[in-house]
Amino acid sequence: MSRTVFVADLHLSEESVALNRLFERCLDTWQGQIDALYVLGDFFDAWVGDDDDSEFIRRIKTRLAEFTRHTPVYFLHGNRDFLLGAQFAQETGIRLLPETVAVELYGRRYVLAHGDSLCTDDTAYQAFRLQSHNPLWQQAVLAKPLAERRLLAGQIRHISEQRKTAEGKSEMSDATEDGVQALMQHHAADPMPTLIHGHTHRPAVHEHICQTNGLPFARHVLQDWYGEAGGYVSVDADGVHSHPLAL
Repeated sequence: MSRTVFVADLHLSEESVALNRLFERCLDTWQGQIDALYVLGDFFDAWVGDDDDSEFIRRIKTRLAEFTRHTPVYFLHGNRDFLLGAQFAQETGIRLLPETVAVELYGRRYVLAHGDSLCTDDTAYQAFRLQSHNPLWQQAVLAKPLAERRLLAGQIRHISEQRKTAEGKSEMSDATEDGVQALMQHHAADPMPTLIHGHTHRPAVHEHICQTNGLPFARHVLQDWYGEAGGYVSVDADGVHSHPLAL
């Protein structure tokens, strides 16, 4: 049966050796067996620019280029890799998507997002998100030397980890009903599409009622990858299916 695979929040880096190995194993398994792979953001733990020439990045580029010769890969930016751009896409063969996109697969409609825009209670992050998506701000960051950008990325990761340790998984860092409704009102239809996203690190399936037309829709939150384990969802003619992964 034909199927399409969705992943998010892999947070791959030079330090995530086990996860890097798990992802490469997945590419070997999926090659020729799926119709497409969608990466819904935070593929990398940090992205400092397409000119990053580290050994880790070169290996990922090579593996993706091999995979995309036979299977399309679609990429949607997350809050850690929003600077990933056209050069990386050209070198790997991936196809960049807007921050929210609707697709039709096997006769059903799906809305795809990273998920950070749904966390509307986190006003401090939403202010940063607005700034970081400004093309002029991105140009200014990318104009800095590579070494300075790597240092900046490390500082941002450190602050983020400190905040997680202090707050844990607070309600503020989760998707809100207002955020979900604001997104799905633009896709109101009969039947309603299914929403798939990551970012919150709270894998689950939620049921909602669209406030625009009163119709139900499902929201699937993707599994984040951590340590030596992860997960993905696949979509086929029967709907959405969750799959755990481990080395």
